[in-house]
Amino acid sequence: MRDIDTLLSWIKDAKGVVFFGGAGVSTESGLKDFRSQDGLYHEVYEYPPEEILSHTFFQEKTEEFFKFYKDKLNTNGFKPNVTHHVLSKMEKKGFLSCIITQNIDGFHQEAGSKNVLELHGSIKRNHCLKCHKFYDDHFVFSSSGVPKCPCGGIIKPDVVLYEEPLDNDTMLNAIREIQNCDLLIVGGTSLNVYPAASFLNYFRGHHLVLINRDKTSYDSMCDLVIHKSLGEVFSEIEKYI
Repeated sequence: MRDIDTLLSWIKDAKGVVFFGGAGVSTESGLKDFRSQDGLYHEVYEYPPEEILSHTFFQEKTEEFFKFYKDKLNTNGFKPNVTHHVLSKMEKKGFLSCIITQNIDGFHQEAGSKNVLELHGSIKRNHCLKCHKFYDDHFVFSSSGVPKCPCGGIIKPDVVLYEEPLDNDTMLNAIREIQNCDLLIVGGTSLNVYPAASFLNYFRGHHLVLINRDKTSYDSMCDLVIHKSLGEVFSEIEKYI
């Protein structure tokens, strides 16, 4: 528990704490991640998942896209876990200034967090490509076939697909938060997705912490690496906040 004690002391002393999270934050809610051995990218489909989740595939094989999207990315029936809830408590008590997430499930907001930057968008937001009318995730996931607006336009999830750029304002805000924080806690990410992973290079604070079950290529540049589950670590943090 010495590592967690060190982390707790840094959290208490830091002037600004940012949490940067990936798919591993939500796996303890029952969701699959993408790149682990039992992740989505290791399952067998008619098309590779990385191809399905591309802008080109969405445009050219829209029906096939939504078959995969509704089958694999529907989080209805799943709930935020201990990590989401503890991060929300940390924000409420002034220990956490911002969450930067690569996830699209909206669990941080559902747990009560306010300052959340969603680098890859959210399944909770959907818009008609023709008239731009808003639709929630329940409408999209309960629709049959390709979800359509009454105006005839296709409803597209507000998620960043392969070949699409990150939202510029969200990206700049994330970089600014990382540049200005004392303590950056990175959790549940392989740090293999770019440009998001490269944002760590903007950190100029005192302590960089990585919490991940598996080793990453960034381990050597961190001040503290904890190879444990996020749920285990944040359950300990909860006792002290």
